[in-house]
Amino acid sequence: MAIVLGPNRYGKAEVRLVRVVRDGDTHSIADLNVGISLAGELQATHYAGDNGGVLPTDTMKNTVYAFAKEHGVGEPEEFALRLGRHFLATLGHVDTARITVEAYGWQRLGPHSFQREGSWTRTCTVTVADGGTQVVSGISGLVLLNSTASEFHGFIKDRYTTLPESHDRILATAVDARWRHLTPETDFAASFEGAREALIGAFVNTYSHSLQQTLYAMGTMVLTARPEIAEVRLVLPNKHHYLVDLAPFGLDNPNEVFNAGDRPYGLIEGTVTRDDAPPATAEWYL
Repeated sequence: MAIVLGPNRYGKAEVRLVRVVRDGDTHSIADLNVGISLAGELQATHYAGDNGGVLPTDTMKNTVYAFAKEHGVGEPEEFALRLGRHFLATLGHVDTARITVEAYGWQRLGPHSFQREGSWTRTCTVTVADGGTQVVSGISGLVLLNSTASEFHGFIKDRYTTLPESHDRILATAVDARWRHLTPETDFAASFEGAREALIGAFVNTYSHSLQQTLYAMGTMVLTARPEIAEVRLVLPNKHHYLVDLAPFGLDNPNEVFNAGDRPYGLIEGTVTRDDAPPATAEWYL
């Protein structure tokens, strides 16, 4: 039996970067969490501890900061593309560079004062490889709730089923969505805002008989609104709200008082894609 090295990569995780752009007294902020991962001809360091082909992860961290100064940040996807292309161009034995970015928003309060926007996080994963460049953008922690216009009934019932059918319920979720671009040459700012608006619009305007139906509607609206996007992957936890029994207190409860459940919760996952979309050039996950 032969033992061989399988797929591997290495890099620097969670490089925290805050870049202040000073335009006189008016400042702007980019607040990122950057991850770098490289793969290629790295057998020597695994087999023999030969580090001749290993770029220190500390150097990767320093590159993030230097690039933020030398080139600026711009859109998260643009910054990730610059980093990925740099590592692939300067390291001949590396065939894949994957850059991940979480971008945190700040709301302007004055020329140089800001308030952190904590309701969602913008994300992207850029893979620059010999076989092509792939950009996946996304959003996480987008919490949405409809207080009505949602039902759930007609489901399978067996001896273990206790859930009653519902014809009027709260539907709530924390959206984690990723979408793959057809090309790395895109107006990423407009694309992100358009995709986010489409996700919210579909959630608001879909009369839901299941969270699966809502997921498909959200993905469909993104692809309809944004022709530059090839496919959308969504993870939607079902944030259950349980109607509180107020009968012991002599009170009626016509869908007004709920207990917001923490766990366990339903988890709905799915992909919505164009039937003519080209295949992905790199693996990508939520």
